[in-house]
Amino acid sequence: MTIRILLADDQDMIRTAFRMILGTQPDIQVVAEAADGEAAVDQARRLRPDVCLLDIRMPKLDGLEATRLLAGPAVRNPLNVLIVTTFDLDEYVYRALRNGACGFLLKDTSPNLLVEAVRAAAEGTSLISPAVTVRLLSHLAPRRDAEQETVESPPTEPLTERELAVVRLVAHGHTNDEIAGRLYVTLSTVKTHLANVQRKLAARNRVEIAAWAWRNDVCSPT
Repeated sequence: MTIRILLADDQDMIRTAFRMILGTQPDIQVVAEAADGEAAVDQARRLRPDVCLLDIRMPKLDGLEATRLLAGPAVRNPLNVLIVTTFDLDEYVYRALRNGACGFLLKDTSPNLLVEAVRAAAEGTSLISPAVTVRLLSHLAPRRDAEQETVESPPTEPLTERELAVVRLVAHGHTNDEIAGRLYVTLSTVKTHLANVQRKLAARNRVEIAAWAWRNDVCSPT
């Protein structure tokens, strides 16, 4: 299966660099490019790519609003949006995740991590740049501003102790392999726990699980 990509960035040089990196992969194809947010949303809705790579600061419509229109809670058939930006700002990451993004990377990330994030997004999972994961998500815990006025629904079922242990490790940025090693369980067991957690929290991806953990004081910063 070929992963179809939409690239949206107002800088030609950035789009060219990403196109070259992703074009070296036999399972990835860039099918569209856009230099502003409005064009990105229009092309994404028309082509329905597997992954939309969006910059944040773009003309006409910024990447955060474009993410909401393509992947937000009100979207019936959301697309997979991966934010790739220069700006390592907590507010941007928070809004991107709330608007439905399934990943957040910095533009200086390695080519290998970019490819890994694209593949993760295409599979419905998520990846946040290791340079920002824990710091950014941990800042969700004490936040009580206008962005968090909506009261979250409790889990449909209580999480078990083992599920909570998995959630804590996810919230601290550990991969499934690392979680399996720390808990002395198999990788398939970790995936089963995460699937159960996702169902109970009505979370759409791994990022939302981690964000829920920090917002609800399930874990504390390390």
